[in-house]
Amino acid sequence: MNKDGLLAGKVAVITGSSRGIGEAVAIRYAMEGAKVVVSARTLDEGDHALGGGINGVVEKIKNAGGEAHAVRCDLSVAEHREQLIKATEEKYGEVDILVNNAAVTFFVAVADFKKKHYDLMLEVQVYAPFHLSQLVLPGMKRRNSGRIVNVSSHAALHPAKDSVGWGSTVYGMCKASLERFTTGLACEVYSDGIGVNVIAPGLVATPGVVHHNLITEDTPEDSVTPVEHMAEACLRLVHGESTEFTGMITYASDMMKHYQLTAVDLTL
Repeated sequence: MNKDGLLAGKVAVITGSSRGIGEAVAIRYAMEGAKVVVSARTLDEGDHALGGGINGVVEKIKNAGGEAHAVRCDLSVAEHREQLIKATEEKYGEVDILVNNAAVTFFVAVADFKKKHYDLMLEVQVYAPFHLSQLVLPGMKRRNSGRIVNVSSHAALHPAKDSVGWGSTVYGMCKASLERFTTGLACEVYSDGIGVNVIAPGLVATPGVVHHNLITEDTPEDSVTPVEHMAEACLRLVHGESTEFTGMITYASDMMKHYQLTAVDLTL
């Protein structure tokens, strides 16, 4: 932990950070001196079918000498989203960095998709990032400084008409919407010193990806993105000149190559 690092004194909120990409980003930001708010629905190990919990992530960061605080939040509930930002401001002050990483996903063909699942996916993956951005933008504008990172997916790209579908149509819709929101917001706040970007990780062997069988024993090893690469790319997007790092639709692998980044070990 470097308290005088690239993000020294910055307040960062990372949603969906009980495990996987969100956990990795939270740890990487904390390593660079950020005060990190770790947020998700899962409080402790064993509370969810997938491993991890926000209390455990906070404990890791604190034990290593970093600064972190856990706030449970169900992003499908407006009051929870409002409380997340309120709790952050009460603990650390106004938000400098917002990472919209959380997702809830059902991989089902359109013909069989349930409306309640459709509504939930759009609420969590599209409206929640929109709402959270609305909540943090006033403070960022006052300070003429801030960063918002939205996590997308290659599913946002248009598939070939003869490709084999695997129920990702609604997921792709959500991510495509998130990307268009990102570029639009980046234009709106360009003169306010706020950088807004969207990044897709590629296939990362997170608990969720494994749960949905998106990585199998037949998946080529070179097609899997190390989670450390995603964390490093997300770090690069939140420091430097906001006018340079804004309005980007990018990918972890491209960030690593273009900026010649070297991933660090996130083991704490």
